[in-house]
Amino acid sequence: MKFFIDTANLAQIKEAQDLGVLDGVTTNPSLMAKEGIKGNDAIYKHYVDICNICDGDVSAEVISTDYEGIIKEGEFLASLHPRIVVKVPMIKDGVKAISYFSKKGIKTNCTLVFSVGQALLAAKAGASYVSPFIGRLDDVSTDGLQLIEDIRLIYDNYGYETEILAASVRHPMHIIECAKLGADVATCPLNAITALLNHPLTDIGLAKFLEDHKKVNA
Repeated sequence: MKFFIDTANLAQIKEAQDLGVLDGVTTNPSLMAKEGIKGNDAIYKHYVDICNICDGDVSAEVISTDYEGIIKEGEFLASLHPRIVVKVPMIKDGVKAISYFSKKGIKTNCTLVFSVGQALLAAKAGASYVSPFIGRLDDVSTDGLQLIEDIRLIYDNYGYETEILAASVRHPMHIIECAKLGADVATCPLNAITALLNHPLTDIGLAKFLEDHKKVNA
């Protein structure tokens, strides 16, 4: 399973890259605003800065909601860097735009997916990635992980090449469960990834090894 980091924070992206486990980055307007990135020129530059740190795909989200606007904005975003993936919302004009981008060889990430039907349409249109938001489904007492399992089944049934990018991943167990269910990618905050490092028995064992080493070398 690929690990993407869901942030616009350059220091966190670099930390994940340096750890050696980073496969890509996802961003959105909310994450840009959180980092104080304002104005289109600054946002576009920030996308390029991210691409210069990360070796993998970087999702850059369109703001337009009409077909012509999505196409114009998406083509510009794709021109910024070869690793840019155009992030398109799951709406009617979005699906239409994904089909256009697919025919043009522009990679896409269909975002804000909350149902199997939406994921099926995204794959039919040729999306490179589909982003089911499992954490947000959990927030409304719906099983987000079941959605991952259902999408995996349908994609496998028909050989769709669209990658399942589990989004709105909140904690390490989300990552583990997504891996068990066959998600292609999990995108999450850095702290969810680094939390996978932690286990109390590891800490206890390491402390014991170091203590014994001191004894034999005293």
